[in-house]
Amino acid sequence: MKAVLHREQPDSDSFIDLDRLIAAAVRRARIVGLSVALFIMLGVAYLVFATPYYTSQTQILLDNDLSRYAEDDKAGARIQQEVDTQIASAVEILKSNSMALRVVDEAGLADNEIILNPPQSPAAMLKGVVSSITGLFKDDPELTEAEIKAGKRAKAGALLQQAVDVDRVMRSSVIAVSFKSPDPQLSAKITKAYADAFLTDQLNANFDASERASLWLQSRLDDLAKRAQMASLEAERYKAENGLTQMGGELMSEQQLSDLNKQLIVAQADSASAAARYQQYKSIVDQGPQNAVKNAVVSGQSTGNQVMQDLRSKYLSIEKREQDIVNNFGANHPQAVALKAEKENVGGQIFQELQQLTASYRNEYDVARSREQSLTNSIDKLAGKNSDANRSLVHLRELEQKATALKGLYESFLNRYEVASQSQSLPIAKARVISEAGVPTSPSSPKKTMVLALSAVLGLMAGAGLAFLQEMQERFFRLESDVRAVLGQKSLGYLPRMGPKMKTALNSDWLRKRGKKPVLPTGTDAPGLDRMMRTVVEAPRSAFAETLRNTKLAADIILQGKSSRVIGVLSALPGEGKSTVAANLAVLLASSGKRTLLIDADLRNPSLSRLLQPLPRVGLVQAVLGDVPWQDCIKVDQETKLAILPVVPGAAARSLAHTNELIASPGMQALIEAAKQSFDYVVVDLAPLGPVVDAKAFAPLADGFVFVVEWGKTPTKLVSDLLDAEPHISNKVLGVLLNKTDMQALTRYSDFGGSEKFRKQYSKYYVE
Repeated sequence: MKAVLHREQPDSDSFIDLDRLIAAAVRRARIVGLSVALFIMLGVAYLVFATPYYTSQTQILLDNDLSRYAEDDKAGARIQQEVDTQIASAVEILKSNSMALRVVDEAGLADNEIILNPPQSPAAMLKGVVSSITGLFKDDPELTEAEIKAGKRAKAGALLQQAVDVDRVMRSSVIAVSFKSPDPQLSAKITKAYADAFLTDQLNANFDASERASLWLQSRLDDLAKRAQMASLEAERYKAENGLTQMGGELMSEQQLSDLNKQLIVAQADSASAAARYQQYKSIVDQGPQNAVKNAVVSGQSTGNQVMQDLRSKYLSIEKREQDIVNNFGANHPQAVALKAEKENVGGQIFQELQQLTASYRNEYDVARSREQSLTNSIDKLAGKNSDANRSLVHLRELEQKATALKGLYESFLNRYEVASQSQSLPIAKARVISEAGVPTSPSSPKKTMVLALSAVLGLMAGAGLAFLQEMQERFFRLESDVRAVLGQKSLGYLPRMGPKMKTALNSDWLRKRGKKPVLPTGTDAPGLDRMMRTVVEAPRSAFAETLRNTKLAADIILQGKSSRVIGVLSALPGEGKSTVAANLAVLLASSGKRTLLIDADLRNPSLSRLLQPLPRVGLVQAVLGDVPWQDCIKVDQETKLAILPVVPGAAARSLAHTNELIASPGMQALIEAAKQSFDYVVVDLAPLGPVVDAKAFAPLADGFVFVVEWGKTPTKLVSDLLDAEPHISNKVLGVLLNKTDMQALTRYSDFGGSEKFRKQYSKYYVE
């Protein structure tokens, strides 16, 4: 069961307590509603007195395709890449002061009163009045008519520049220009004038730029033509001076050197071939006649080689025949000897022929070497001359490059000059109006729906802020749970607040029952002691009486076992109604048949005693001091049998300097002990705990305390600090009564599901 109860309790550790938040919102709904209503009324007043403004708008498209026939594709692509910059520049042009002055001139706005003196806000009007007053003390110089006219024009341009609104439409190339004024015709006129002025400005800007470019390009072309001509003449003159004759794009010396190099290559090849043949035959001849004949190789490239071939063939034929004879008949055979002699003769011829060929190839080799050396010498001589020509050619090429560059630059500027000349006469702007400015038929501001909605939102925010401040200042006892959470004490319930009507009714009923004419209170709404003491009797089934019954029950349970009970009634501050509570509690106890004594122990402010008629002549002070027996000071109500021990007003101040000494005196202790012997309950109305220490002095004599706290008035911290500082009192507190409770407002402070939410259902058990 304990676990279930624990789960049903709200989570106090949560970051946001929704129940308390909703309760606070409901509780402060009235101030929020009043704030919203007030702001809506202010919004309505603003709509009634505000000057209506009419807005006219035109849209201008920045279209580069309009000039596509006048520009090449490269220029169009470049502008397309810079479209954002182009649009931003167009917006700034439309916002500029020069554009505003142009519109002033074209639309004739220099003398327009709506432009020069627009409706002003209260703050601006106040500022103007202050400026006028300060201007009285200054000596303004006299202005001529032209200066006055120029000043009006400048003022109109400045005001127009501030009032015009220029924006880009999302990410498109469209610019929206709008203007608002109290006159719809004027708004449309100015907006249209802005569009026309912008298009004219575009055309004029193109024309001026083309004209300036043409003039500058013309001067540059004249200069470039002269410089290019001078560069070409200088190159030709240098070529003639240095003999740099060229054919086919090359110097003649370079061509000659190339031909000689080709001839040298051929001569070197011939020399190498002749040297090879000469070395071949020389090596054969150097071997001697016998070996030379055997190793002789006849080359087919020479005419004399045929003779060598024939001789060698003959030599081989004879050698073969000789070999056959020697093999068959022996070396001494005559025929073998004859063939041997013939072979030697042919061998000598072959050797002699080889020597002749070797000498011939030696001569051929010498001729080839001589020709090669001659070509080499010619090339060396010509190469030296060509080196000087090449050095001169480097400078010539520099001169030719300069002339070529100047010629190319001249041609480029000439093309640009032609383009600029054509653009100067081209009447095409890169913008067009796609939405004409119309005359507005309804005001654009103030917007009624927006103003009322904004007023409601501001009122809601202001009301929420005030409600938040009030909630932050809420540091009082409102609920029984506050008593338990802050003080850790038992809550005895709520005592409803008595308004003037209820108090008058109680007084009238009481007098009527006694056959007396009702007397209304004069000068105050506080009822007399008699009617206040009988509230629980006159309204026994009221919530007030039921709460005091709960107090009696708590006292009986806590103080069970005591034959006589001394109950002190105290509060933290004066005016919390503790005397009324003490009186009614005592009446309730007496009317239930209990012997009850009510002691007014608030010696400094005996409010109960002042309401007694007639005023007492002796009382508590005299009884404690022993001047009069305490029984002689008691007054008894005949109807409820309630005994009252009053205080003579002013007696304590005259007799004692310190009332707490009287409360803590042995005489007071003796009086209480004697009263306990004669009464079942002794209810003591004590002084407030905050301002004086009388209640602290009485604490040892009391069996328990009933602490009275005024609902919604007494700060929680004050009561908590007082009780924490006096543990000998807080330990004896039977419970806390929330007095003067506004039962209608009580439900607004309760959380959802709190017992206070069901007070209306409890009312069927009460008869107020």
